[in-house]
Amino acid sequence: MKKPNIIYIHSHDTGRYVQPYGHAIPTPNIQSLAEEGVLFRNAFCANPTCSPSRAALLTGQYAHSCGMGGLANRGWSLPVPEHLIPYTLNDAGYQTALAGFQHVVRNVKDTGYQRILSNEIQRAGAEERACNFLSEEHDAPFFLDIGFSETHRRGKGFAPPPDGEAKTDARYVKPPAPFPDTPITRQDMAEYIDSARTLDMKMGKVFAALEENGLADNTLVICTTDHGLAFPRMKCHVTDHGIGVMLIVRGPNGFDGGKVVDGLVSQIDLFPTICELAEIEPPEWLQGHSILPLVRGETDEIRDAIFAEVNYHCCYEPQRAIRTKRWKYIRRYDNATQWALPNCDDSISKTFMLDNDWRDQPVESERLYDLVFDPLEAHNLTENPDYADVLDEMHERLEQWRSDTDDPVTENQIMPPPETAVLNDPNDISPGNKSYPAAEIL
Repeated sequence: MKKPNIIYIHSHDTGRYVQPYGHAIPTPNIQSLAEEGVLFRNAFCANPTCSPSRAALLTGQYAHSCGMGGLANRGWSLPVPEHLIPYTLNDAGYQTALAGFQHVVRNVKDTGYQRILSNEIQRAGAEERACNFLSEEHDAPFFLDIGFSETHRRGKGFAPPPDGEAKTDARYVKPPAPFPDTPITRQDMAEYIDSARTLDMKMGKVFAALEENGLADNTLVICTTDHGLAFPRMKCHVTDHGIGVMLIVRGPNGFDGGKVVDGLVSQIDLFPTICELAEIEPPEWLQGHSILPLVRGETDEIRDAIFAEVNYHCCYEPQRAIRTKRWKYIRRYDNATQWALPNCDDSISKTFMLDNDWRDQPVESERLYDLVFDPLEAHNLTENPDYADVLDEMHERLEQWRSDTDDPVTENQIMPPPETAVLNDPNDISPGNKSYPAAEIL
């Protein structure tokens, strides 16, 4: 059987805030991809911060298992780059290429990609580099990584709408779920929507190039993002607001027909899926499961829980979470009495929250949510005796996962940062504690 080409096309900080997930956000190219492929309604990242999330997806390991505790621009670099999927695909006869940023290792040569297209075609966007690559003759199957930064914050705002198009009218915008409906939060969301429109336009150019070059039928397109929106209480949080991600896959072997899958999926499941599709022996370090049984309709579930974690972003804030269909349990492994507010990117929404005493909101060491009756994860049930058995079970399952995966973090032991790490004071809420310029790590 001919091995499929693979495109991993991804964005920064998009969560599920695109049109196919029911939001009033015009992303027609991503919508068409969903209608032609498979939409995963319950897909989650393994870590709602940039570099650890990407490292987990590309290694098929949890962030603490692959050793990626924090951001590449802040001194971290994946200590086991040979676990990145390009190395496995290179050995299997694939041509591997990087068209956009990667944000996993400090030295892009450590990614394992045979071609770094930014070195070949300078002063061009990721979509232009990708389209040029797709127009070439290919004697071997390829894996093309295309990273976009449009929905990452630029200062306190976002990228503009596509050239020549009007800005989104903030008067008719609904803010994301955790926020009150105010002129400030509507304006912030309107600017996000504009950036999502630009992201969609650029992704659409890649999808069109696949058709124009006769590659669409034998190319698996994996469209996803690293984590939730860069708004307060979303990115860098292990509620669904932070770990819920878009995942749309289109291509051969059943990834077609506009299917919708409701089973729980983790991004660490993508590496083993690719191995099965390409008939590659999966590396022994993989911790996920192939999603093919879900796509083929052989089962409704490949896992009964997903797990997520946070270690470092701008500062240390260790958290672990387990999520089932019904329950979410979150535990902190520090003694913090205040939220680490530098871990939230600067924005007009952040300023609004701070002006309304966000800094004084309580920090709870344990949280339990009933996702059926409390899908926004607003009502902590840990002190309710009616849920004591559920709390005990979820706590036990989380601790078992931590033991099985050799999680180094406890209340008394941190995941040590590298000597080069740049960390913020968690109590510093002065302006300028944004995470990084998104295009910094090519």
